[in-house]
Order: sequence, then C-alpha cells, then structure tokens
Amino acid sequence: MLSRRDFLFTATAAATVAAGAQAKRPNVLLILADDLGFECLGCYGSKSYRTPELDRMASEGMRFEAAFAQPLCTPTRMQLMTGKSNFRNWKAFGLMDPKERTFGHLFRDQGYRTAIAGKWQFWSYNPPGFEPEWRGKGQRIEDAGFEEYSVWHAYHTEDKGSRYGDPTYYENGKLYPNQKDKYGDDISADFLLRFIEKHRAEPWFVYFPLALTHGPFTPTPKSADWNTDKRLKNDTRYFKDQVEYMDGIIGRMVKRLDELGLGENTLVLFYGDNGTLSAIRTQLEAKGRTVEFQGGKGDTTEAGMRVPLIARWKGKIPAGRVNGDLIESCDFLPTICEATGVSAKSMGVIDGRSFLPQLQGRKGQPREWIYSWYDPRPGHDKERWTRTERYVFDHRWKLYEDGRLYDWAADPRETKTVENAAARKRLAQVLARYRREESAVRLTGQ
Repeated sequence: MLSRRDFLFTATAAATVAAGAQAKRPNVLLILADDLGFECLGCYGSKSYRTPELDRMASEGMRFEAAFAQPLCTPTRMQLMTGKSNFRNWKAFGLMDPKERTFGHLFRDQGYRTAIAGKWQFWSYNPPGFEPEWRGKGQRIEDAGFEEYSVWHAYHTEDKGSRYGDPTYYENGKLYPNQKDKYGDDISADFLLRFIEKHRAEPWFVYFPLALTHGPFTPTPKSADWNTDKRLKNDTRYFKDQVEYMDGIIGRMVKRLDELGLGENTLVLFYGDNGTLSAIRTQLEAKGRTVEFQGGKGDTTEAGMRVPLIARWKGKIPAGRVNGDLIESCDFLPTICEATGVSAKSMGVIDGRSFLPQLQGRKGQPREWIYSWYDPRPGHDKERWTRTERYVFDHRWKLYEDGRLYDWAADPRETKTVENAAARKRLAQVLARYRREESAVRLTGQ
C-alpha cells in the first residue's frame, strides 16, 4: 500500500506527464485565401506575381497539384468547417445554421485553444428586400466555437465596411469601424500572432480565413497609391499588390512560429477557397511554355475550382514533395483530426477523407473521384449563377447530372462534350449514390 506521501508524489508525477503530453499535442494553423486560383503562385508556375514566402513554404513542405474547392467562397467554407458536402447542411448563401457544429466547436471541446481572424460572412448575408426569410439569421461568430475572434463581415451585409484599407472589424465583442490607416489582414494576422504567443505552451487551433485576394482590388500598405486618395479605389491593377502582400503576411506568420520554437509542432495548411475572378489574367508557365490563364470564379471548370494547397510541418512532412492526389475542402477536417488525435464523432457524418498519410510521405487512400453539390445562388447581384449543379470528376473525366461528359484533363475549360461509355457508367454510379443520400437527408434531416 502506498503511503500518503508516495501517493501524492505518484499523482503529481502522473499529472506532470499528462500535462507534458497535453502540451505536445500538435498545433494547427489553417490559412484560407479568398479568390486565389493555383495559377497565382510562383511554385505553380505563375510569372505575374512574386510569392517567395509561399514558394519557400512549398519547398519546406508539400505542394498539391490536384486540390479543388467549390467555385465560390461560402460553399467551400461551409465544407471546410464541417467536413460535410453542402447537400447535408446548406441553408442559403452566406448563412450557417446556428445549430451547425464547426471545427471550432470540435477543437475547443477537446482541450484546444481556438481562435479565428479574417472573413466570417455566415450570418444574414442578404440586404433588405432580398430573400427576407433569411434576414437576421445564421450563425454568429460568438457562437461558432472560437474563444477569441477578430472578423470582418460579422453583421448585416450592408454594414460590413471596408475589408482592406481603413477597415471595419468585430473583435471579441467590440465593433471597430473605419480604422484609419490600418489594413484588414494585418489586423487579423497580428491578432492571431498575439493569440499564438499567449498560448504557445498549450495546444491551439487557429483559423485564418483571409480577406485577400477578393475584390475590391485596392492598394495595400506597400502600394505607391496607399497614401493617396486612391486608397479605396477598385482597379484590377492592384491585384498583383494584393497577392504579394498576402504572401508577405503568411511569411511573417510562419517565421514567427519558428522563432517561438513551434515549427516542429505545428501543421500549417494554406488553401484557396475558389478560383480567381475572371477579370484577372495571369501569365502561367505550363508544359514548357508560357500561356495566359484567365480566372474562372463561380464556374465549375478548372479555372473556378483548382486552387493552391501547401502544407508545412517541420520534421513530419518530407520537404520539397509534390503530390498529385485529388483533394477537396471536406478533406481538411478529418486530416487535422487524425493529425491531432481529436475525435470527429460529435460532427456526425463526414464526407471528407484524411490526406495525413500523404503528408507523411505514405500512399494513404487517395480519392478516386470528387463529388460536388454546388448551389451558387446568393439571392442577389450574381444573376449568371442561377441553379444548383451536381457533378463528379476524377483526374480525367467529369460528368454532370444533366449528362454532359468532358475529358477535362485535355479540355479543362469544358468546351466540348465527349463520349466514353466506361467513364460515364462509373461516374454515373457515384451521382446516383449521392442522389440517394440527398433524398435521405431531406427525409431525415441528417
């Protein structure tokens, strides 16, 4: 039988070991760029913009060649935060069910410190007069599972203010309107770095949904026009400045992680939420020649869906690797759960598939295809996006619910339908399976 002193010593030692184990749980920094297609980064062949920090991150970690998102930001963000295909939890554009659980809830409930900074846009997207049934509804940032937050577009759409120069943001319960001479994503990055420094001895999950590089295309603090009356002027010529300023912000964050000694215990993921706006044309080196690549935001082609994905975890991810497996936004939640040991059972059905084995240099279980249920209808101001699309694709073939089949490896802009009986049969079976699941969700609500 243990004496009281021995018992206390043993209990204290056990608590110390447990605390040490807790402190060693991996951190996660998930960075989401807004309206940034794969063609915008140097490591993907861009000749139009300088992105040395993200290029370095790719050289120190892994770059994915076949990462896809939904063609618009909010559908991607819903999938990213829940691990579910949109047909399971979509209510309306820019609106999240207040009962929905996010990865913020999940990590907070399992002992992680959680923070978000950047773009929110999940509460009351529509202005007065458009789909009034959704007015004043959705999930407030206060209830989304993050113990600290600093976000843009937390309130009604017409009240959101600037996201870039002289920004408006909502931070831990207080609104800061029209902050003169400040820049939105700098505020977000500084907020998150303070949070990381404060909790560097604890496990943390940090989500950084950038405002960059979404329009309006305005000067950054490094632009020649920043200290002029053009600070809020919208002009596509400033897109280059935005891409390069975003790159610098990410470099600053990664550098600070290393300075804090957290680089070897932090999985950093950088991802895009959809393709670049069609007004943007980028010089891209592809297959040994330079071509002009037009963005395709909102479209279900490669230009609207193929995005950058770069992962860094010093000592865990082999440096300089390029991976060609299919990845989509539902895959992030199961990946970060597997990496951290956090259980996703409380999230219910998960449509994603972990790509942690690939990050670790193993084969894993790569996707054979990606299924997309895409509702682009925001209720106002985007008339060309008028219907829900259902489609499935693999590395070569893409089949839409209406029967259109494309050899999109050869025709990524989907200019001409083709016929291939084997591909049609295989992909049609996937569409039929998800149609059945969608019907079951409508009947059961799950």
